[in-house]
Amino acid sequence: MSDTTARQRTIAKEITLTGVGLHTGENVTMKFVPAPEHHGYAFKRVDLEGEPIIEADANFVINTQRGTNLEKHGVKIQTSEHVLAALVGLEIDNVLIELDSPEPPIMDGSAKYFVEALEKAGIVEQKAEREEYVVKDVISYKDEGTGSEITIIPSDEYQITTMVDFGTKVLGTQNATLEHITDFKTEIADARTFSFLHELEMLLEHGLIKGGDLNNAIVYVDKEISDTTMKRLEKAFNKKKLSVKPNGILDNLTLHQPNEAARHKLLDVVGDLALAGTRIKGKVIANKPGHFVNTQFAKKLAKIIKQDKRNNVPNYDLNKAPLMDVTEIMKMLPHRPPFLLVDKILELSESHVVGVKNVTMNEPFFVGHFPGAPVMPGVLQVEAMAQTGGILVLSTVPDPENYLTFFMKINNVRFKRQVVPGDTLIFKCDLISPIRRGICHMQAYAYANGKLVSEAELMAQIVKTKSD
Repeated sequence: MSDTTARQRTIAKEITLTGVGLHTGENVTMKFVPAPEHHGYAFKRVDLEGEPIIEADANFVINTQRGTNLEKHGVKIQTSEHVLAALVGLEIDNVLIELDSPEPPIMDGSAKYFVEALEKAGIVEQKAEREEYVVKDVISYKDEGTGSEITIIPSDEYQITTMVDFGTKVLGTQNATLEHITDFKTEIADARTFSFLHELEMLLEHGLIKGGDLNNAIVYVDKEISDTTMKRLEKAFNKKKLSVKPNGILDNLTLHQPNEAARHKLLDVVGDLALAGTRIKGKVIANKPGHFVNTQFAKKLAKIIKQDKRNNVPNYDLNKAPLMDVTEIMKMLPHRPPFLLVDKILELSESHVVGVKNVTMNEPFFVGHFPGAPVMPGVLQVEAMAQTGGILVLSTVPDPENYLTFFMKINNVRFKRQVVPGDTLIFKCDLISPIRRGICHMQAYAYANGKLVSEAELMAQIVKTKSD
């Protein structure tokens, strides 16, 4: 993982769009709502009881037929990809998407109208630093059945190349490349969704494209078209007369670019990979991409990112003079030996702290805790993390010696490896949300020997003691 100097971003105000859902044909009202730091992307179904929220997470993908469809606790969101692509393309990190229907409006089948709405709402910087996954090794996923494959390789920025080959005369091999995410708006956002005539006929037969009109889909005619089929299409799309252009598409619209299909596939890749949940620094090469392979790759990537985050031990020079030694720590913390479990502080900012403890055989707890096979108790590792976090919260008041820190909540505690005499423990605590009213909510990690040994989500409050 890499914490870049760039800040997280959200939108300045709410903005609403209306349209129809491509597959449901229902009128949809969609609202983009500003969201706090570390929120990411999530959908809220305001038409359902309790207004349930579904996070944009690859693990919630249930099927990828005719779009990327998410489901959580029985609540569904269909065709999420174009909206997510617009958010990634504008480098917006935190937004809540409110919907009164299972799917966003299709608009013209591209991300253009979403981009325009988000820009109209205004993009604002937040305080927290943006998290980015820096690709160091080649990661691939291949669907053996279709031959579709996605690979990501190291790169100085997020880049995407898509190569499509539909094996038809009307739409053969096409490529599209996005060199800089900042070019998404001008190069990719207006690329519209497309369909082949044979797919369209099947969708119409099964009543699966109710909201479609020919203003939001390019139709490639990949087979002979009979008069009967043409009449059905004219009726379905409410057009008096349709014909096939020389370039093999129905004459409802004009292509924006010759490779609009490949560009739209690239748009889909951007939207689907948003489900990995973290910004990416690497080059994606997608050969014959589709929603299935895209989301499987996003799922694999999310897993790797999570493991990397846990195992990516921060690199600190333990020989360097500390920011605070044990005597300075004791000026802030009320704890004293044998219950003071932090030896020095290496780093301290408004949002994080790094502390160190050297574990020796002389620890008092080893007298009773497996003296024949000494292992540092897990609860004391959590206590040591909390003491390190205490330094962070106490650094926000001018007279820390007049405060005590009390636990309010401990969640998601995991112990990964044993801690034994001779280990040097490094504690890193990051704020999950800003400190308010002396309440500190943080994610804490403990590392030893280049590995994660324990982690916990901690909430503590500082309380002022009565002064004399």
